[in-house]
Amino acid sequence: MSVFALKPATDRPRMVADALEEEIVLGWLLPRQRLIEEDIAARLEVKRHVVREALAELERVGLVERVPNKGAAVRLLEPREVRQIYSVREALETLAAEQIPLPADSEIVSRLQAIQGRHAAAVAAADARAAFRANMAFHETLFAACGNAHLVELIQMMAQKVHGARSITAASPSHLARACAEHWAMIAALEAGDRARLVQLCRDHLGPSRDAYIAAVEQRHGRDQSR
Repeated sequence: MSVFALKPATDRPRMVADALEEEIVLGWLLPRQRLIEEDIAARLEVKRHVVREALAELERVGLVERVPNKGAAVRLLEPREVRQIYSVREALETLAAEQIPLPADSEIVSRLQAIQGRHAAAVAAADARAAFRANMAFHETLFAACGNAHLVELIQMMAQKVHGARSITAASPSHLARACAEHWAMIAALEAGDRARLVQLCRDHLGPSRDAYIAAVEQRHGRDQSR
């Protein structure tokens, strides 16, 4: 029996959307790849209307697009759009880092250490899905520490918009190792009360996924995509 069948019917579209979102982030579903409702329904053991609702949600947040006469497909983000969104992300995330009370509360530090322990273990085990989940939890916890719920909401929304851009690096051992090191460094900066270091780490943390995606798209589809 599918794990989705064990959940209330109202929760299933969200669960399917989350599963497909992870597959997009991890590069298991590639840009411009068709998303056939019947195939997804059979693979995840859910009804087609559940898949249809999930795809509509992913289209709403910009991860999926409707292609005329073809149906749904993973959206190819153009480099120009990726640069623009990452520019907004940098402004929002560094603003949050500037507002986190320092030195950070010991409870926040302990939570981040526990989450990063799970992230590091997932990376070591080459469990890309668990690493993705732990990475999301780390950043949600980190930025929530700023105490501004509206800012946190915007950060999460902007991050979701470019989840597809992470498909190049989300399962890359070298990029995951770098992310681990940067997460531990952020925790150390929080403990030490080093605001400048924390802000710089948050800014630098965004670059690898953005740059790797743009380079890959320009190589595969031509540099005219970036204009």
